[in-house]
Amino acid sequence: MNNNHNEETEPLILHHQEQELLDKEQLEKEENSYTHVLKYAGVFGGVQGLNILIGLVRNKLVALLLGPGGMGLMSLLTTTLNFISNSTSFGISFSAVKNISELFDQGSLRHTRHFVGVVRSWCLLAALLGMVVCVSLGSILSDYTFAWGDHTLHFMLLAPAVGMLAVTGGEMAILKGMRRLKSLAVIQLFCVIVMLLISVPVFYFFGESGIVPVIVAGAFVSMAAACHFTFRIFPYSIRHLWSHLSEGYPMVRLGIAFILAGVLGSGAEMLVRSYLNLQGELSTVGFYSSAYMLIITYTGMVFSAMETDYFPRLSAANNDQHLFCQAANRQAEVALLMVSPMLVGLIVALPLLIPMLYSHEFMPIVSMAQIATFAMYAKALSLPISYMPLAKGKSQHFMAMESLYDLMLVAGVVIGYHYGGLVGTGVALAAIHWIELGALIIFAHAKYGLQLSSPIIKYMSLQLPIGILAWASAQLFSGWLYWCASILFVSLSAIVSLYILHQKTSLWNALMERIHRRR
Repeated sequence: MNNNHNEETEPLILHHQEQELLDKEQLEKEENSYTHVLKYAGVFGGVQGLNILIGLVRNKLVALLLGPGGMGLMSLLTTTLNFISNSTSFGISFSAVKNISELFDQGSLRHTRHFVGVVRSWCLLAALLGMVVCVSLGSILSDYTFAWGDHTLHFMLLAPAVGMLAVTGGEMAILKGMRRLKSLAVIQLFCVIVMLLISVPVFYFFGESGIVPVIVAGAFVSMAAACHFTFRIFPYSIRHLWSHLSEGYPMVRLGIAFILAGVLGSGAEMLVRSYLNLQGELSTVGFYSSAYMLIITYTGMVFSAMETDYFPRLSAANNDQHLFCQAANRQAEVALLMVSPMLVGLIVALPLLIPMLYSHEFMPIVSMAQIATFAMYAKALSLPISYMPLAKGKSQHFMAMESLYDLMLVAGVVIGYHYGGLVGTGVALAAIHWIELGALIIFAHAKYGLQLSSPIIKYMSLQLPIGILAWASAQLFSGWLYWCASILFVSLSAIVSLYILHQKTSLWNALMERIHRRR
């Protein structure tokens, strides 16, 4: 039975047997099952967990070697590097995934190989453009980023890193489009381990002078690892360069809004850090960046499967409104259930984690990080929704929502720091993410008919109060009472999530088993 019944305008009465076949087709199309979402969230979450453990060791050693000032300098250079890279990448690292995935699903190896050549040609152009921009604007970037010293040479020396990031983005897009999930996981783990082995000795012997070499080395390691896997599938070739460039215009047009959103995002982060540097001092930037990175990195293990697995599934369902909204709702449900116990654990463990992961110099970030953690509850829901415009090919909608978030981020952090210092920035981050979630829900409902599922509301009403109580206990209690309350809330959150996920996956597996038995 084909799917043409979806296109008929007149009502069609189906026999019971035909309807049963359609129901089977519909259920088998639903890769959005809780089991599937959990599987890939688990795969990339596990890899991300290992990455985090290794990264935490690296961060601890780097923080001890560089101190807050060195961490602030590294943060400013890294965010500026990302700003240039996003500005000149043509959005290929994202837009190419959809094209390659479609060709791969069609089973046309010849057309896939040809389009890989198109992607690589545009990445080469992006690499050259990025390096030229980095060298040309070095003096301007130094003036607007730093309030002291001349750092023009630093930015000029980062040019090779910009070029390598452009190449890496294209090669990673090829792996994502080809569904090489194992290769992507290996690359992530390999890069973290190698950078631990490189950065610690360099910072030990050279201190802050080693920051730029380490950033460039990191870009090279990522590029080499990605190329190792992609070149085995599609050997590199730059033949037909000009014809490839002309064929890639549709892909680039799709990525333009994504580029602009990335530019605005990187620019907002750069403005925030520059403001903190000017109003406070370099160590303030280090404190803010360390807290922000800790929260984002810790929860990143849950969100890491979004772009790799969820976005292709969402794109495949973009012509079926029911499946489209269902995919977003189920991804949000699983993300919320998985991240909530981690957030409660993070809130109560931060007083121990900060000196362990960084040093006692970083203790001022504890209160900021604890309150900013509530932003991640909102992000668990907003991230699946934010992919919907891109899956529909409505990149201008995505850019509009991202622009709104960036404006709120800059304004919120400025106001928060002015009135509340670092803690004020934490409050601002939490408030911004919840406001963004509300705006996204309204927007997605109006444009795509999204209705938040009742389970999402139910799960949030269970998990968010637990997080609030855990935060309150961290402010009010100390000693044995603090730890008893902490264990209680972490356990309660974990039990709630595990019970619901077990029920969801058990019901789904039972349903699929009944369907297969009927066949």
